[in-house]
Amino acid sequence: MKLTTKAVLSGLATYIPGYRYMRPTGGTGSARYCYSVWLRHLILANKYHPETGIPATVAELGPGDSIGIGLAALLTGVERYDSLDIVRYSNPTSNLSVFDKLLSMFENREAIPGEDEFPLMNPKLDSYEFPFHLIDEKSLGEALEPARVANIRSSIKEPNGKNARIRYHAPWTDSSLIQKESVDMMYSQAVLEHVDDLALVNRAMRQWVKPTAVMTHQIDYGCHGKADTWNGYWTYSDLIWKVIVGRRPYLLNRVPHSVHKRYLHEQGFDIIGEQVVSTESTLRRGQLARRFRGLSDQDLTTSGAFLVATVSDPDCGNR
Repeated sequence: MKLTTKAVLSGLATYIPGYRYMRPTGGTGSARYCYSVWLRHLILANKYHPETGIPATVAELGPGDSIGIGLAALLTGVERYDSLDIVRYSNPTSNLSVFDKLLSMFENREAIPGEDEFPLMNPKLDSYEFPFHLIDEKSLGEALEPARVANIRSSIKEPNGKNARIRYHAPWTDSSLIQKESVDMMYSQAVLEHVDDLALVNRAMRQWVKPTAVMTHQIDYGCHGKADTWNGYWTYSDLIWKVIVGRRPYLLNRVPHSVHKRYLHEQGFDIIGEQVVSTESTLRRGQLARRFRGLSDQDLTTSGAFLVATVSDPDCGNR
C-alpha cells in the first residue's frame, strides 16, 4: 500500500496553493536517449513500411523536456518537424544543448544506445549498429552540411518562423495547427498512455498524415509509480483515481492495449507492425475496479507495446 498511499497524497497535494505539481518528464533531456529513440522508430518504420525511407516531414506528439527526438530526425535528413505538446516543457537553451550533443553523435556515426544503456527502453532492435542501410554516407553528409546545420540551429532559436524547419505548439488544442495531409511520419514515445481524449487525438493524427504516411507509437501501460503493482491502477475506482490525478493537466488514461488499437482502427488506420511487452499480472479479478473487470487476460499482462500503423481508409479523415 506504500505507493498507493503516496499516490493519493500526491494528488491531494496538487490542491495546496503554490505547490509545484508539474515535474520534468524525463528522457528527452538526454541526447543519447533522443538519438536512440529516433533511430529505433525510423528503423522499425522502414522494416514494416519500406516506403518510409527518410521522411520529408515528421510530427511528434508529446516531446516533453526537449524536442531532441525531432532534432535527431532533422539531422538524418528530415526537412520539417512539427512538435505538439500539452504543456510547454522545452526551451531553446535545453534544445541547443541536446542538439550539439546529437550533432556530435551523428558526425561520429555512433552506434544506437541499446539495452545495456537503456534496459527499459522500447521498442527493441535486432541490431544497434548505425543504420547505414537507411542513411548512407552521401545522405548523411548532405544532412550534416554546415549551412543546413546552421539553419536547424537558427530554427531552434526561433521556431515557428517563416523559414523555420521546426514548429513547436504547446499547448496544442486545435488540429488546424498542422496542415491537413502534410505529414509523412507521425510518432510518439511513451505518450499515448497520458492522453485523456484518445478519440480526438487519433482523429487529429488522421487529418495530419498523408494517405501514404506511417505512424509509430510506443505505449507504456505501467502505473508510473502510482500503484503497488505495475498494473495496480486498474484496481482504483474512478473517484480514487480522480483524487490521484488532482489538478494535474494529465496523468494516465488507464486505457488497455486493445482499446488503443480500437481507436486507431476507428479512425481509419491499419496496424501493420506490433511489438508487445508482456509482464505477469499478480492481480485477482476481484481486486479490479468494476469498470475494468472485463479486461482480457492479454490486456492484463500487456505492459507495453510498439505499434506501426498506416492509413487504411483514404476517406475516413474527411468524415
